[in-house]
Amino acid sequence: MAQPEIVFRPGRCSAAVFQNESKRGEDAFTGKSVAFQHLYRGKIGEWQNSDSLRANDIPKAVLVLNKAYNVCYVSSPRRR
Repeated sequence: MAQPEIVFRPGRCSAAVFQNESKRGEDAFTGKSVAFQHLYRGKIGEWQNSDSLRANDIPKAVLVLNKAYNVCYVSSPRRR
C-alpha cells in the first residue's frame, strides 16, 4: 500500500493525502487524493472505522479536510 504524503489527525478524525501518478499514452500526470477516516472503539474495545460522525466530530472533520484541501490545491504550484 502506498504511504501518504501527509496525515492530519486531531483526535479520532484523520485525512491522509496521497500522491497519485497516472499515464495516458505518452503523457504522465501527477495528482493527489485524500482518504478520510473516523475511528471509534467498538463494544469490546477494538478500533473500528465509520463513515458517520457525531455532531462533536464535525469540526474535527472539517479541520482535517480543510488542511488536506490546502495541501492538494492551495499550496500546489500548479494551482496558483
